Amino acid sequence: MTNEEFDQDAWLARIGYAGSRAPTLETLQALVSAHAHAIAYESIDILLDRPPELDLASLQHKMIHGRRGGYCFEQNMLFRGGLRSLGYDITSLQARVVRGMDVNAPRPMLHMILQVNLPEGPFLADVGFGNLAPTGALLMVRDIAQTTPHEDMRLVAMGDELLLQSKLGNTWEHIYRVVQLPRVDAEYEMCNWFTGTHPQSPYLNNMIAARPGPNRTRLTLFNARFNVRHASGQVERRTLQGEAEYRDVLTKEFGIPLSDADLKTALAHIEQRGTKGPPHPFFA
Repeated sequence: MTNEEFDQDAWLARIGYAGSRAPTLETLQALVSAHAHAIAYESIDILLDRPPELDLASLQHKMIHGRRGGYCFEQNMLFRGGLRSLGYDITSLQARVVRGMDVNAPRPMLHMILQVNLPEGPFLADVGFGNLAPTGALLMVRDIAQTTPHEDMRLVAMGDELLLQSKLGNTWEHIYRVVQLPRVDAEYEMCNWFTGTHPQSPYLNNMIAARPGPNRTRLTLFNARFNVRHASGQVERRTLQGEAEYRDVLTKEFGIPLSDADLKTALAHIEQRGTKGPPHPFFA
């Protein structure tokens, strides 16, 4: 799909951005924040047994015109299309998620990220990592803490990879390891099919949503567990009960519109096959 087929005006209206369209670092920082706040991370279509489609026409139909969210491949494919339409030079990359795991865990590359190449240097842009997606672009240099609208973050060398860390409270926690090898879209298609259809995929069996909130809060939903984490580290926890409470949270907190039929089906699937204990470590 060419830039002319990407509806730039509709995307910018969807994310509430009305600033400069010049492909600069300042514009990039504003776009990352606007997109991350406006379009929730969510994988409910997978829970409904609908593996996501990654072509730009489908992504625009779902997330711009349908006002839904999406998970990493959907979010960063759409964001990449928007950036390219503005004239940015992008290198598509992948990462190994180690959130909640040993940093050396032999993880596959199942997360999509973007490297935006600017005169100031290469910047990591990622609007698709759910509860800890950077809300600003990060200069891809080692061992320097960088401020975002939410947490401080840094990249640390790990062999040929770069480990992204987020400062939660007084602790630097591991998020994912960036593999600095350009990827082609066919590789994302294979990963998307795997994460969207594998019987043990957390997305197939659980309702998952996340969104950065106001005042540096982070909102997360894992089945009935709705949490609001504050910058101080304090967490407000709530257990949802009944269809009405789910609809209220999905609509008001995440901006996710679901039909009555889809919500009923999603809740039935959670009851049948959802994780009963603590959330998956990626989403804790």
